[in-house]
Amino acid sequence: MSQPPRLFDPAQLARNLKRRPSRENFVRDLVFDDLADRLGAHMRNFADAVLIAPDVDLLPERVATASGTVSFHKVEAFAGDDDFPALPEGNFDLIVSLLHLQAVNDVPGHMARLRARLRPDGLLLVAMIGGESLSELREAFLAADLAVAGGASARVAPMAQVRDAGALLQRAGFALPVADVETHRVRYANAFALMTELKALGAANPLTDRPRRFATKSLLTQAAAAYQEASADDDGRVRATLEVIWLAGWVPHESQQKPLRPGSAKVSLGDILKKG
Repeated sequence: MSQPPRLFDPAQLARNLKRRPSRENFVRDLVFDDLADRLGAHMRNFADAVLIAPDVDLLPERVATASGTVSFHKVEAFAGDDDFPALPEGNFDLIVSLLHLQAVNDVPGHMARLRARLRPDGLLLVAMIGGESLSELREAFLAADLAVAGGASARVAPMAQVRDAGALLQRAGFALPVADVETHRVRYANAFALMTELKALGAANPLTDRPRRFATKSLLTQAAAAYQEASADDDGRVRATLEVIWLAGWVPHESQQKPLRPGSAKVSLGDILKKG
């Protein structure tokens, strides 16, 4: 069986995070708040739960559900050279993965391994950065590379689209799969302010095939100008898109709802339409 291409460099991801001047991260905090809202709607007790996230030690250990409290085993998402996090021994009722899956090389294999660590009727919740994120920056760098160097370079990591991400749950064997998107618009004084924040968040280029030389001043200036022209508001500030894809899937269990067998309906669609 062929191995998936190694698009991302896990060691570089870990280095990027270690080099940050601060561990403040509004994206991580925003996503965790959304997680708390989502779990708060569940009438379910999760006795054994795992939370995988960057800077996981900064996140709360407990989250309330509609019927109790979830206490997490916390696991750092980007801790070394391996894509798969070092989970505690045993199986779990709930695994939550925040802002990790978008930088995993073998996503189907990763999700299958997570499923294997869940008990029957266990829940997987995933939040990952979606494909429309930083689309403005990607287009600005493409224009700048073409203008300055005559060709494009891999400067912004590829990200999944929600239609593809949802199919991954079924491929990994999860039941009752759900995928949805939260889209946020963030504004900055200019493109340089956005680039500075991305670096401060540890979001520098993590690609294995990333350019080995620093971007030149002329390239950055050209990219900033292209960004300003395409994505500036009337007040001169520029827009940036942040898309978060949420995935939810359950390990199959006999107690779960199942679709009706084809041909088992007691009333035909034709009869319903005639009555209308």
